[in-house]
Amino acid sequence: MEVELTAPNGKKWSQPLGLFINNEFVKSSNEQKIASINPATEEEICSVFAATSSDVDSAVAAARKAFKDPSWKSLSGTERGALLTKLADLLAEHAETLATIECLDNGKPYSVALNENVPEVVNVLKYYAGYADKNFGQVIDAGPAKFAYTLKEPLGVCGQIIPWNYPLDMAAWKLGPALCCGNTVVLKLAEQTPLSMLYVARLIKEAGFPPGVVNLINGHGREAGTALVQHPQVDKVAFTGSTATGKEIMKMASATMKNITLETGGKSPLIVFEDADLDLAAKWSHIGIMSNQGQICTATSRILVQKKVYDDFIRRFKAKVEEISVVGDPFEENTFQGPQVTKAQYDRVLSYIKSGQEEGATIALGGKPAPQKGKGFFIAPTVFTDVKPSMKIFREEIFGPCVAVVQFETEEEAIELANDTTYGLGSALFTKDLVRAHRVAREIEAGMVWINSSNDSDFRIPFGGVKQSGIGRELGEAGLAPYCNTKAIHVNIGE
Repeated sequence: MEVELTAPNGKKWSQPLGLFINNEFVKSSNEQKIASINPATEEEICSVFAATSSDVDSAVAAARKAFKDPSWKSLSGTERGALLTKLADLLAEHAETLATIECLDNGKPYSVALNENVPEVVNVLKYYAGYADKNFGQVIDAGPAKFAYTLKEPLGVCGQIIPWNYPLDMAAWKLGPALCCGNTVVLKLAEQTPLSMLYVARLIKEAGFPPGVVNLINGHGREAGTALVQHPQVDKVAFTGSTATGKEIMKMASATMKNITLETGGKSPLIVFEDADLDLAAKWSHIGIMSNQGQICTATSRILVQKKVYDDFIRRFKAKVEEISVVGDPFEENTFQGPQVTKAQYDRVLSYIKSGQEEGATIALGGKPAPQKGKGFFIAPTVFTDVKPSMKIFREEIFGPCVAVVQFETEEEAIELANDTTYGLGSALFTKDLVRAHRVAREIEAGMVWINSSNDSDFRIPFGGVKQSGIGRELGEAGLAPYCNTKAIHVNIGE
């Protein structure tokens, strides 16, 4: 049920391969497996067991039993918080191993996984550990004849589905609030990147969570994901991934009227006004689209620049990309950009680059594969200019290191271009005029607006979108609401 692995950085560890159900690793019912591929070398790392619908039944049954069992149900919020804190501490202790697995399995630079992703997981879990005994109800004054109060109660069994771009972070975003509120969980891992969270499963058991409270399953979305979403004993579904899949999940969850949280696609705008600090704008524009190989739902992939400073900005932005976006082996210290996560994603990004060329956009930078030693799903960071709002590269989510830059003349035109999308997840704007900054921020149709930065999200601040970018919020205090029911209790103290 495990295999000994050694990464290019010399790190060795024992990698679990099974489904984690009821605090034990088990084979899938038919012993089917999924190969995990190193995107930097195109070689197989190992194969993990893939859940069938029968295995989903087992995981949900374990979660349902645990939800009712006194070992979990009778814990105080303080005790749940202590378990989350213990898990966070264990993750911090195993940071180097987790970062190594993430780099190998996902392709993101080791330095990013170690210095950004693992600390994010620790911070999220500790944040919700602190909330576990502070998620209060209310006493409501309903007059002298009634005593009325509310309780915050867990929903039950939560089915959670995470994407491949941030395997550790997205798991923490979902596990933290769900466990804080007293729910039990069946978490479906992305079939492309299951390895880091399977390692975390060991730490969940070591932290002392009772059997069945957290169950982790690998498997294909069409089989395991569908079975989880449709399962009659699952009370809530939380999903992060594509808008198309989110719509399918809404349909499937409607049969049993499940509570849902969806964080889906984006095509976020970044507006550069003529009075902006252009060096600052170039710096954050680069971070906003080129980080994590461009595989970010909130990536500011449409840059809108006021005509007067357009040429100057393009020069500075290209220079910043060329300076920082070093494409290479994700285990190398100076690498900023690793490979795309899979061959399918690599081909998808290249198809959009081809589409941009065919529709008449200019490739100002990049626009081609960037193999390392003849291998890997690497793509050069790509900047499109001469882009029209009707082009696919302006309208559709590419999910790669590709950005479309468009000119505008007036503030009104900038807002119109920014909102000309079915998405509404993130957005950014650059200006020294604070009145304009707040005015434009209110007009942009998005769940989040960054002023003079981009994509610097924070675990204490709500994260989510509008329009076809999702339903509900994660992180911050708002992230608790989707995981608890507010029960009202009326006590008649009159006649």
